[in-house]
Amino acid sequence: MSSTPHPDLADNGHVDFRAVQATPQFQELRKTHRSFVFPWTVVFIVWYFLYVILAAYAPEFMSIKVLGNINLGLVIGLLQFVSTFVITGLYVAFSNKKLDPKSTAIREELEALDPSIANQSLSGSGVLTDEPTDEPTDEPTDGGQK
Repeated sequence: MSSTPHPDLADNGHVDFRAVQATPQFQELRKTHRSFVFPWTVVFIVWYFLYVILAAYAPEFMSIKVLGNINLGLVIGLLQFVSTFVITGLYVAFSNKKLDPKSTAIREELEALDPSIANQSLSGSGVLTDEPTDEPTDEPTDGGQK
């Protein structure tokens, strides 16, 4: 057995998350995530500001009647909501297909190095902890007695 510690383990034997962030697998996960998030964020911001600019500087265009009392401004405004749901659906599908397998592989490797992290959760402060929280749980507080 080698006396060289695993590069992802800190001196105390627990996972060194900063070292994990520097791994090629984590960098690839981050690159994959950003390849979706950044372009779609730009698309949505441009789409949103187009709506705002049209409403401010082209009121005659936005007031074009489409159907009865429904004008183009109302249709484009409602499409803002639709586009939000579409982008969310696209992200969920992308995440399920591309991000989840990569993040699961990283998580499983880390859990193999340090099994105690499998029982950790994010506390309200966003810090990994195995300390109990004051947040309500679904577990009965009376020991299961009724």
